Amino acid sequence: MKISPDEAAGERQVRLFKDVTLFLMAAGFVILIIVFCFLTVTSVAASVDEKKWAMSVLSAAAAGLIGYHFRK
Repeated sequence: MKISPDEAAGERQVRLFKDVTLFLMAAGFVILIIVFCFLTVTSVAASVDEKKWAMSVLSAAAAGLIGYHFRK
């Protein structure tokens, strides 16, 4: 038995464009948050509490990346 979707070439291109666009926007947003947290941690003007939450976010981002890449 073979199951093949009835998807036209134009529909496929639109779907792939939407998927890639959504992925790039999400990746850009995550990178922006990581950069913002890194700048907060290295800032002289940031308070201790601000640096604590920024380190928490950076730790969570690092754990997520490690978990994504190694998947164990």
